[in-house]
Amino acid sequence: MKPDDRNQKSPEMLIATGKVTHEKLESLASKIRDGVATGDDRINHEILREVVALARNRVSVMKNESAVEQGGKAWTESTSQSHYPHIRLHGGALEDDPLKMNF
Repeated sequence: MKPDDRNQKSPEMLIATGKVTHEKLESLASKIRDGVATGDDRINHEILREVVALARNRVSVMKNESAVEQGGKAWTESTSQSHYPHIRLHGGALEDDPLKMNF
């Protein structure tokens, strides 16, 4: 892999990254259920859970904003007609809360 390839954000790369993330999350969850997970496995599981949750939130935000922009009804908390900072913030688009790792 060339250094420039690592930063590629093509649709194929993003889809593959999402699939691998879900596969790894499931693998780590299985290790935790089976009682064979290491401390690092548990930490990585929590990080991947947070990434997946933020991605789900981001998709919801995009759908809600798109619906509103097309004249539909959706939950939004906007400070103006064109800006939705609250739902974007909590969707992970601007800033993320630190991980809560209580093991």
